[in-house]
Amino acid sequence: MRTIPLLALLLLASCLASGQIRTFQGDESVLYAQTKQINQFFRRFNGEEDVTGKRLYETDGDYRDAKLRKKYLNILFDLSSTLITSDAREVFILDVNNKKNPVFLDFHANNWFAEVSSDFTYLGEPVHMILYFKLQRERQGYKWVLSNVFCSRFARYFNHVGDTISGENFLHPMSHELDFMNLRKMFNDPDKIGYYLEKDYHPDQLAIFLKEYKEGNLKFVSSSNVKFHFFQIPNWYFEVSFFNRNQNNSGWLISNLVRVNDQEKKEIIMNYTHEK
Repeated sequence: MRTIPLLALLLLASCLASGQIRTFQGDESVLYAQTKQINQFFRRFNGEEDVTGKRLYETDGDYRDAKLRKKYLNILFDLSSTLITSDAREVFILDVNNKKNPVFLDFHANNWFAEVSSDFTYLGEPVHMILYFKLQRERQGYKWVLSNVFCSRFARYFNHVGDTISGENFLHPMSHELDFMNLRKMFNDPDKIGYYLEKDYHPDQLAIFLKEYKEGNLKFVSSSNVKFHFFQIPNWYFEVSFFNRNQNNSGWLISNLVRVNDQEKKEIIMNYTHEK
């Protein structure tokens, strides 16, 4: 019987403990190259892990070493992604690994969140939902908290929200002089109620989610795909996804990279989370 290398057993046990089962084939160099956990992604991005996978601390000579970071940063990208050009990747690495002003990720800081694709049943019918989670400080530690949800079924409740141009669906500015006797017009058609809301109103699907869940109309089935959105690096946004491939370029990798300013970051956050 073939003896399984101790390293492979330890790595497999680590993945099983994290709830993510992977298939490993090939030599141990593939195991070293795979970024198997998000915590490891942070350490490699920051240069806080050596080439054998050993964690480095501030007292270690190679801690956050620029050469070590460059080595890891180059393998933290999904090389098959058509969303990331080689030029963008090189500029990004130069920005974060600048010797004079290097930039590091902070696991406990704001400006990054998780996106979890999940399946539910709503009133007995299957629905797909996206759950958004953020880290929140709790006493001496941290915990993941549900910050928002998105469901296309809920989205239809907000038709015409923010639409301020309508030749018919509005309340006359002198309605108050008539004691708002024309409210019947506002409530005549449920599909057009959005026209009568203030233009800065932003739908809160999380409130609907909580109501429907507590009333038993919404039941959780399973979760599937997980990805992470990062806004911590000045002038950049990137997305991290998991790739289960039997090659060095696998595990948690940067799957999308965009150079953006602060306003564009806000727009991306709104686009993903549908919040203000």
